[in-house]
Amino acid sequence: MQDQQYRILVINPGSTSTKIGIFDNETAILEKTIRHETAEIDQFEKIIDQYQFRKKTILEALDEEGMNVSKLNAVCGRGGLLRPIEGGTYSVNDAMLKDLRQGYSGQHASNLGGIIAFEIAEGLNIPSFIVDPVVVDELSDTARVSGFSLIERKSIFHALNQKAVARRVAKEIGKPYSESTFIVTHMGGGITVGVHQNGRVIDVNNGLHGDGPFSPERAGTVPAGDLVELCFSGNYYREEIMKMLVGQGGLVGYLGTNDAVKVEQMIQKGDAKAKQVYDAMAYQVAKEIGAAAAAVSGKADAIILTGGLAYGKEFVELISNRVDWIADVIVQPGENELQALAEGALRVLRNEESAKIYSAN
Repeated sequence: MQDQQYRILVINPGSTSTKIGIFDNETAILEKTIRHETAEIDQFEKIIDQYQFRKKTILEALDEEGMNVSKLNAVCGRGGLLRPIEGGTYSVNDAMLKDLRQGYSGQHASNLGGIIAFEIAEGLNIPSFIVDPVVVDELSDTARVSGFSLIERKSIFHALNQKAVARRVAKEIGKPYSESTFIVTHMGGGITVGVHQNGRVIDVNNGLHGDGPFSPERAGTVPAGDLVELCFSGNYYREEIMKMLVGQGGLVGYLGTNDAVKVEQMIQKGDAKAKQVYDAMAYQVAKEIGAAAAAVSGKADAIILTGGLAYGKEFVELISNRVDWIADVIVQPGENELQALAEGALRVLRNEESAKIYSAN
């Protein structure tokens, strides 16, 4: 029933913040970003260890805003690093919880989304969901080949925001998403560049584990031979290397901060190193967009820049000036993820589609 009102809590844990929203159907009545200081996050050895801390901050924030959780009809969390699955809305079940806790495809803050959603929903006896997790896998067979026979390329990207913003732009240009070709670049703590062709993401860099441009917190593609030498130098544990690649790579590794605004302030004060690194990040993003264009023979309806870094006018210009010969560059700054989570849950609550069942098989 379209007229019935559903109240949905949505939870989107990021690397340094947790974004929450309360939606009455499609309308947001509360959107809040709970920021976590680096010192708060660093006290936990593993991301999964942050679960109770983040859940507590969410419930406290809702209480401060005067939101009565007993009025909720569903809780929807951002999907994490599960097994590769098709896009859609999934009910949180035991198999999913096990894989989220283990970090089946890797460690990332998004793993906490389904767990926290389930815990809050279970206490209220209401359903919990995830929508379009980062492991949505629609890669073409050709895109899976890495060049190293023991390793296959994986689809791990900002699926939720990429697909939501692609659908929005498709609507704006008057063309169905299922018939469009977009190069969508999500630029946040991690950066992913996806090739959206006829409603499927046929190629995308693995923005988590060392593939593609470096970002505020991640190293991206690094010279393989040098990395191997570093790993076997005897100077580092495995966990230390992984943290240098994911979490303390990119801008953090070079400049000691993941805050692009601070980096721009450093540049304005004449910091030559900051300018070199910032320009290099934009340069690598543009190169990845160029590679993505080659995957569709240069025939794209638009290049879409989204995510938090898309608010930076100078950063966007550094990229656009290198790629606007391929297609029009459309800037959709920020994220549409809270809205996308609510809409995914709403489609199931309205019986417009059935919740998919996650399986470990």
